Amino acid sequence: MSFEESEIAALRFGEGGLVPAIVQDVADGTVLMLGYMNAEAVRRTLSTGRTWFWSRSRQEYWCKGETSGDRQWVRDARYDCDADALLVVVEQEGAGACHTGNRSCFYRSFGGGGASS
Repeated sequence: MSFEESEIAALRFGEGGLVPAIVQDVADGTVLMLGYMNAEAVRRTLSTGRTWFWSRSRQEYWCKGETSGDRQWVRDARYDCDADALLVVVEQEGAGACHTGNRSCFYRSFGGGGASS
């Protein structure tokens, strides 16, 4: 995926030099997960076509699916009007994006007593 360094420089990275990245399924628009990227994770994502994130807990980069096999292939990447949030549209491979085994990390709803459909 082509990009300019000036585009990455224009992003408004917040606390810890991170920007939230919403990951959406290209097939049906489902929001799969939310992760955090720093400038290097954005570069890796755009240059490799795979989603890369910065782990706030482990303080290291991780490529989605390297452990689980549930890889994400980037089909589009956008930043919002304030340049402080990303939308990464992916083709999700495998069972899904959530480490719990669910397709989406957003499988729970308020007032719904648990899982949503």
